[in-house]
Amino acid sequence: MATDITINIRGRLADFRRPWVMGIVNVTPDSFYSGSRTRSAVEIEKRVATMMADGADCIDVGGYSSRSGADEVSPDEEWSRVATALEVIRRRWPGAVVSVDTFRASVAAKCADQYGVDIINDIGGGDLDPEIWEVVASRRLAYVLMHMRGTPATMQTLTGYTDITAEVYTDLAMKVARLRQTGVADIIIDPGFGFAKTLQQNYELLASMSHLKDLGLPVLAGLSRKSMIWKALDRAPEDTLDGTVALDTVALLNGADIIRVHDVRPAADTVRLLSLMPGFRGPASGNRPENVSTLHQQPL
Repeated sequence: MATDITINIRGRLADFRRPWVMGIVNVTPDSFYSGSRTRSAVEIEKRVATMMADGADCIDVGGYSSRSGADEVSPDEEWSRVATALEVIRRRWPGAVVSVDTFRASVAAKCADQYGVDIINDIGGGDLDPEIWEVVASRRLAYVLMHMRGTPATMQTLTGYTDITAEVYTDLAMKVARLRQTGVADIIIDPGFGFAKTLQQNYELLASMSHLKDLGLPVLAGLSRKSMIWKALDRAPEDTLDGTVALDTVALLNGADIIRVHDVRPAADTVRLLSLMPGFRGPASGNRPENVSTLHQQPL
């Protein structure tokens, strides 16, 4: 399962010989998992400090809850929220790899121009705000292309698939081609677990996720504490850490290069243990590849 896939993070090459752990920082009052919510600078700094100490390779900051039924948030409010977090992160961890979870071009542009973020994580895949691709291309940012149908409000009414994996693959492949034409060079694909998929479709997609590797791009899996876990187990999101670790393990074995999580330490431990398996990702080592360590340590 070795991989030679690389992306450019603002002028420095990053690979996934050891999969990355992306830690979630939600600067929102209504994200589905209450344990991820942070509002004040003090709360944000404490959460990020824990994540960095626990082994996060990247911090993903979001100011807009994409759960079904969440309140609408204006672009100004979203920007205010993420700016609070980015101010803290760039002050204390200037070399951290930072992703911003936004589908809005205006928010993405401000994050790039004022705080030098590295990655734009777009749940809309360019559909919710087509101008976001031009922002990413002009700033030479890395881009997470996620699969979704409709909007967060309508997505769960758009789950009619004949072959979930084939249709997700085709949709992502078509958009990758268009992104290349727009000038976006560094693309990460995300199958969008929980977004316009039924519970069973999520598991079908997870089981066959290795087929997405045929696109030749890094694959991100966002499974952490999602409804496909807590609904299946009849539990609250707060009681789904074990289920998250189990599904993250499956995702990693099926080729995930990045796992996006609320709980960094268990995820980092999972990656470290799997890395001891001969043939998992090249050298059997729990240490970060040199280029990833460099990304953490050097100011951007």
